[in-house]
Amino acid sequence: MTDAGSLDEAVRAVDAPDVVFALSRHGHRTVRSGGTAPPPPVPRDGLRYEIGSASKTFTGLLLADLVRSGALSGTTPAARLLDPARPPGRHPVTLTHLMTHTSGLPPLPADFYPQALPRWRTNPYAHYPPERVVRAFLRGRPRHRPGTRWRYSNFAVAVLGHTLAAATATPWERLLSERVLRPLGLNDTAPHPTGPGTDATGHRADGTTPVPPLRIGGFQAAGALRATPHDLLTFLEAHLEAPRRPDGAPLTAALREVRRPLLRRGRGHAHTHTLAWFHHPAGGGATMYFHIGATSGQVAFLGFRPDTGTALVALSTRRHRTSDALVPTAYAMLSSP
Repeated sequence: MTDAGSLDEAVRAVDAPDVVFALSRHGHRTVRSGGTAPPPPVPRDGLRYEIGSASKTFTGLLLADLVRSGALSGTTPAARLLDPARPPGRHPVTLTHLMTHTSGLPPLPADFYPQALPRWRTNPYAHYPPERVVRAFLRGRPRHRPGTRWRYSNFAVAVLGHTLAAATATPWERLLSERVLRPLGLNDTAPHPTGPGTDATGHRADGTTPVPPLRIGGFQAAGALRATPHDLLTFLEAHLEAPRRPDGAPLTAALREVRRPLLRRGRGHAHTHTLAWFHHPAGGGATMYFHIGATSGQVAFLGFRPDTGTALVALSTRRHRTSDALVPTAYAMLSSP
């Protein structure tokens, strides 16, 4: 089956108001879209979609760039950067611990849930500001010794964003724009909603009830970004091109670094994790890199596979459900020989 045929089939498999599958193979792009809702005034592939936790791949690249440039060290204790007067302790949480989900921090701060539950289906993060994220980190204690266990944590990556901002005296949004978005030419990627005609509208699990745009509060680094399918393909293509990029080109060293496996996890330790990506076996003895994101009304899958020169973006505007076909479909497409 051709790439276009495979993408058409993938779009039909996903039950959501708006669905986009975008594929790049050796730089040649194929994009297909559809959905249960009437086509919007702007083509679906021209809208920006919330990518949720897939935003962490941008934060990981930012950290890699700051470390490679010598501005920071991955082994620096985060608390020292957020509160220079604070003793780091015997087993401090480092910047690398925060990004690789080995910090020992829980998925979210303990005091997050009481304020979030009334808004769980719309905007649970909106009223938890940056200073509260930092305060929860500095007052709390890791549940496990940093570096000893893998536990996925939005809290940890949010803390990392504030730590990078404090260390560089630059707001996270500007830091990301100057060091990642602009150098890669990602002009349709942003951490804030703009409105209809620019941003896709998410929906509840029923597939018909709209939800408001994501407001992420103090968790920007963990899930704030929204982008067009074409910008996301450009981002993934940069990772594929990293081995061939000139050594002095912007982000080249960082793009190579985030492809390097750092730790093993999963059943039989068959899966690895890089500074930014999940790294799984693929067909034919190859490997693939991917990340998934979900917000209150949208789902995203980003992935690339070096051996076939393939990048894949899958997006939908319906809250994730256990029966949601988007992630399994995209994963199967990318991992198949």
